[in-house]
Amino acid sequence: MGGVYRRAPMAAVTPLADAWPLFRLRLRTERLVLRLPIDDEIVELMDLARTGIHPPDEMPFGIAWSALPSPAFEHNFLQYHWACRANWSPEHWELNLIADLDGVVIGTQSIRGDEFRIHRTVHTGSWLGREYQGRGLGKEMRAAVLGLAFDGLAARFAETSAFVDNAASNAVSRALGYEENGRTTLAPQGVARDAQRFRMSVDGWRARPRPPLVIEGLEDCMALFGADRETAHTDGPTG
Repeated sequence: MGGVYRRAPMAAVTPLADAWPLFRLRLRTERLVLRLPIDDEIVELMDLARTGIHPPDEMPFGIAWSALPSPAFEHNFLQYHWACRANWSPEHWELNLIADLDGVVIGTQSIRGDEFRIHRTVHTGSWLGREYQGRGLGKEMRAAVLGLAFDGLAARFAETSAFVDNAASNAVSRALGYEENGRTTLAPQGVARDAQRFRMSVDGWRARPRPPLVIEGLEDCMALFGADRETAHTDGPTG
């Protein structure tokens, strides 16, 4: 028997940022906008990484992901970014922000918290495409997430590390005011290498002037970070 097919009325589509408020978070510095990427932008970031982040005879990362051959490189890159979203909880989170320079994705800046509500400590990591290195952008990116941590989320400490021969990363840490916090070893390619640990306290962060930073969209994200609305600052300029 014939009949007339009638399509069910379309329900209103929920904006992505309403369902996952981290997509509305913005860190605006003098030159950059840091934000959570959608999938197409993760692919754009992946293509940038594939063009080269460091010389082929160097390995600045604790895990040698940048040296993987294709297609393992692409699979690993996407799975890592997807896993950070899928495994997010207020107890264990990692925010991987793209750095946008005049509409161009130039690298990524991460910030991680484990039991943040208890320890109030964050860990950071980053990389830039090679053509954007040496222009102070890495320092600007790191300062942005430190502003988010200390002025937005009321963190007590920020920690990072880099191999002792990674002069650029260590210079950024020292220039921002981190203090050395011991050594460790990592073996991304099966050979142990010394890495320098750094730590900064909220007092150290506030002991000197910081570049202006505008944080947008943080209010609706506070519970996701396990942060206290009463003690943390939310939207507005810092620095």
